Amino acid sequence: MKASKLTAKWLAYVLGAVGQKIAKAHRTRLTPHGKQSVKKLMAHGAATNSIELSGETKLFDRVARRWNVDYAFYQTGPDKYLLFFKSQQADTLTACFAEYSKRVLSKSKSRRVPIREQLKRAADQLTKERPRKRERVKEAAREDR
Repeated sequence: MKASKLTAKWLAYVLGAVGQKIAKAHRTRLTPHGKQSVKKLMAHGAATNSIELSGETKLFDRVARRWNVDYAFYQTGPDKYLLFFKSQQADTLTACFAEYSKRVLSKSKSRRVPIREQLKRAADQLTKERPRKRERVKEAAREDR
């Protein structure tokens, strides 16, 4: 009789533990990942940090997707954003931000026209312009002098 009570308690304990594991797996699937609203990010229950970000957010989206970071944007002004992220993912976000800044810098360099190219264009423009012809007219010498 005691053995059956012990097995029933043990069975109830195991079933409870399995139920908790299933519930935890279900909750983790419910939490959104990647880009989300600030409200949803705060609802995760984890501590968050923020960084000021100015410029293009689409480029950051592409990079952050590769690094699997949970983040949210909050617009503070025209072309200015606050980037919220989980404090637990600070190391991942640092690496992600390094790649993002590298891409931004390379993008700005590619837009710049080299100085030699600028000089070449200016020289071509000068040759295309019509040279001004100056007429040299000698003044008639006055006879009264």
